[in-house]
Amino acid sequence: MKLSLGFSTCPNDTFIFDAMVNGKIDTYGIEFEVIMTDVEELNHLVINQKIDISKLSFHTFGYVMDKYKLLNAGSALGFGCGPLLISNDILPDFNENPNYSIGIPGKNTTANFLFNIFYPNHTNKKILVFHEIENQLLENSIDAGVIIHENRFTYQSKGLHKIADLGEKWETSTSFPIPLGGIAINRQLDIEIQQKIDLIMKNSVSYAFENQDNVMGFVEKYAQEMDKHIMKQHIDLYVNDFTKELGEKGRAAINYFIDKGIALNIFEKTEKDLFV
Repeated sequence: MKLSLGFSTCPNDTFIFDAMVNGKIDTYGIEFEVIMTDVEELNHLVINQKIDISKLSFHTFGYVMDKYKLLNAGSALGFGCGPLLISNDILPDFNENPNYSIGIPGKNTTANFLFNIFYPNHTNKKILVFHEIENQLLENSIDAGVIIHENRFTYQSKGLHKIADLGEKWETSTSFPIPLGGIAINRQLDIEIQQKIDLIMKNSVSYAFENQDNVMGFVEKYAQEMDKHIMKQHIDLYVNDFTKELGEKGRAAINYFIDKGIALNIFEKTEKDLFV
């Protein structure tokens, strides 16, 4: 059986998916047609039901939870790892001035979801690929930007300034870890297949933790010339115990996130179970 599988080229994704797509663990007869692309493109594939299994933003999951479930392994949740709102010039009046132009790393990203919660009046947005935001700020093409991934580690060295840590705002107001991205599987697949994929994902994450030297070659291949120190920071920030297993706290954080979106009329309520 062959299933389509999507994930990004970011180190946290290549780290956890290496074993299952490169024959390092038993996949129980399942082959994967791998699609590696930016998370916003993956979000679109899921929204249009063009993929069987995929990494996606939890913001996007809120739109497709009647069509997809979440695996219990592979997610990116945590404390101190949320998106940052930054600028080139110091903007002390940012909160009061909704006219500033804001670069966001995709309409359907969790970063945009959080920005909408904490800055609902700032609607002058420009949708960009996440790694373009720093340069757009340096060129003064936008006034502020919401950054994710490795840009958290590079913006200060480029002279850019933090306005707010959106993840910290979330953590302070909810006491939950911030749900950034998860692994979704199409509900149309047989439940036995869903459970098998859930196990394969769990085993792939476990393999990565236990055999880090054996997976770093795959990580480095797609890291876009990223400094190895930054690469390691990236993995350490986004891959943690919640990635191994959501557990009760991880599932509670996701449920709260979804309920928040429903309360704000962003998502439609569903009675279906969210998890495999």
